[in-house]
Amino acid sequence: MSNPQDSRVGVIRIEGTNCEDESAQAFSSLGCDVEKVHLKQLVGEVEPSNCRNLSDYDALYFPGGFSSGDYVRAGAIFASRMKSGLKSQIDEFISSGKPVLGICNGFQILVELGALPGSDSGTTKVPNAVLHTNDSNRFEARHVNLKVNSSNKSFFLDNYETNQVLAIPNAHAEGKLILDKDMLNEIENNNQVAFRYCNSEGLLDSGYPWNPNGAPNDIAGITNSRGNVLGMMPHPERVFHGWQHTDWTSSGKKPDGPGDGRALFEGVVEFLCK
Repeated sequence: MSNPQDSRVGVIRIEGTNCEDESAQAFSSLGCDVEKVHLKQLVGEVEPSNCRNLSDYDALYFPGGFSSGDYVRAGAIFASRMKSGLKSQIDEFISSGKPVLGICNGFQILVELGALPGSDSGTTKVPNAVLHTNDSNRFEARHVNLKVNSSNKSFFLDNYETNQVLAIPNAHAEGKLILDKDMLNEIENNNQVAFRYCNSEGLLDSGYPWNPNGAPNDIAGITNSRGNVLGMMPHPERVFHGWQHTDWTSSGKKPDGPGDGRALFEGVVEFLCK
């Protein structure tokens, strides 16, 4: 097993991204070599000495925020700019099996990019899903409960217990995953669902506000069929430490211990170190 310091993680950002610092810190805390990379560095719109390639990294992370002000649709402009200049690199990165993680706006970007639900070759020509406006027609910001779908065998979930219930912060206005019935059946049959919204006891189909956006089947996060691309709406990077949980004083969670989001990042790092 190699050292985490040998693993390079690229946190990709543009104007409007606002979760890159805590996202980079999560991987840095586990020993990874992390770089916050602007899209202009990847498409060659900076001086040559500051240019980067996707192949420079062992894993990619698309953080949350409001890239390009969420104009057109959340994540659409970021994804369009990537497709226009980097599609072949993205497809090669995904098809090589390297990890790609998108949180909140990052999930929206991966869906708009066609990387989720995805295809065997990487991305699809046009998106086959969308993250739509919440049923409440408002921005939803609170801790939500997620149930790990242990039938999904992706390395992202390796460090969670079977069907573990998590408390993760949620903050989005467009988080309702919409896709046609055939595609929904396909991702369910392929066990591509990674997380589902649930109540505090782990029960599904609990409705609003447990499911904050009305997503079908309580879907909060999915992977591609290969399991190396994950997108989810809630923010695991915001509960990397126990003290970041709003109820740690009453729940008995140790403030100096791990938060519920840490295991997700650990799964990525352990995969990279193999």
